[in-house]
Amino acid sequence: MADQEAPGGVSMEGHLPERMGIVLLEASPERVVGTMPVEGNTQPYGLLHGGASVVLAETLGSVGAALHAGQLYNGIAVGIEINASHHKSAKRGLVTGVATPLRLGGLVATYEIVITDEDGERVCTARLTCALRRGSAPKEHSGA
Repeated sequence: MADQEAPGGVSMEGHLPERMGIVLLEASPERVVGTMPVEGNTQPYGLLHGGASVVLAETLGSVGAALHAGQLYNGIAVGIEINASHHKSAKRGLVTGVATPLRLGGLVATYEIVITDEDGERVCTARLTCALRRGSAPKEHSGA
């Protein structure tokens, strides 16, 4: 996704994901993949900042939820809850996040986001829940 356009045609340019160096590689309601550099996103000890991992997680999960809301009824998604467990530190290179849905409903979508380092080791596991808001052109959907 070289154009770095978020769902609904919203540009990520000038917003937090761009400042963090987040690059989307793949995006669908079923799977969102992105990377973020460790450099520039560290805490004073030179380790990836836990808050940076949470920004990556919320970005990826929100993209998936927004794509889901867009398919359902031309809607949008807004985060309502996120939690994260930091398993190990990252000191260099890129981290990669993969967001997959735990539940894609009509009112909420919940994603698990797994962030790994360049060696494939898990750095962080996060869970994000987004509220789905209807757009102007509802589509039929069964289920909540």
